Amino acid sequence: MSDDVLIVKGEEVRELLEGQELPVLEAVRRAYTLHAAGESALPHSSFLRFPGDEVNRIIALPAYLGDGFAVAGLKWIASFPGNRQQGLERASAVLILNSCVTGRPEAVLEGSLISAARTAASAAAAAALLASVPPERAGLIGLGVINLAIARYLRAVFPRLARFLLYDHHAERAAAAPALLRRQAAGGSAALEVEMASSADEVLRTCPLVSFATTALTPYVEDLAPCPRGAVLLHVSLRDLAPRAILAGDNVVDDPDHVCRAQTSVHLAEQLTGGRAFIRCTLADILAGREPARRDPDQVAVFSPFGLGVLDLAVGTLVRDLALARGRGLVIRGFLSAGAGGEGS
Repeated sequence: MSDDVLIVKGEEVRELLEGQELPVLEAVRRAYTLHAAGESALPHSSFLRFPGDEVNRIIALPAYLGDGFAVAGLKWIASFPGNRQQGLERASAVLILNSCVTGRPEAVLEGSLISAARTAASAAAAAALLASVPPERAGLIGLGVINLAIARYLRAVFPRLARFLLYDHHAERAAAAPALLRRQAAGGSAALEVEMASSADEVLRTCPLVSFATTALTPYVEDLAPCPRGAVLLHVSLRDLAPRAILAGDNVVDDPDHVCRAQTSVHLAEQLTGGRAFIRCTLADILAGREPARRDPDQVAVFSPFGLGVLDLAVGTLVRDLALARGRGLVIRGFLSAGAGGEGS
């Protein structure tokens, strides 16, 4: 029985995830399938908010994932949008992986990059299923870490995707994003064409595939009518679409019980209608063949993922195994106490 704990820093996580888009996508798809099959435990996330502060929060996501993964753990992720004014990233996180045999923590990983990868892979996995025709152009609304990661994973599932239309109302992020996207795509099979939009509406009107990854607290998109026929909206930030817009879409979620809370757009639609009949199915239902990818190819599809802790465990396990195989990270010998403790210790 080991008292050691593996620590993997952010830069090491970044290096270990480089070029791993397809294995990460596979891990995320498998996690969704296992969760739907009951091979997981997933309590509701716990939101820590601060008195008089409606913007900043820290969220705890505990989870267990079985059948091959056999891992439990906790993601503790903070979102402080004001960090950007200090030159810091909005989100910071740690991911703790525990043994399911002893319950002892075995690894502590920088979690924000893992969270971005699992979020991006989730969005790309949904897009791959919901897009009736592989898109050659996509729109990004919100140009932070998450949507830049989503762009990379979208290109992994759609190799011909080479055009992006971008919008962010923050001028600095909007100015920096095109170069970041082009640098990210350097060495790929096709040159990347990046344009800036004047508004979110322009992105919605002209792109068959759009990803929302913003810090919006209340909905601002009232209507899906301007969207191209059969468009796919990856509603990752969860609070961009008004209830009316949600009700007009073909709605696919990751888990209805998790996404219908915390005043998400889907939660607001549930409150408005008094039920969840507007949610057609989960992504796992489509992956397992229980539901078709699209019932009406002309309707706008909306994927609203709450972001399940089991995905962090799946990607975190991949990162841990890569770190051990490549000799990365720092093993802290004797990190855990060897002494006996009572139930409350």
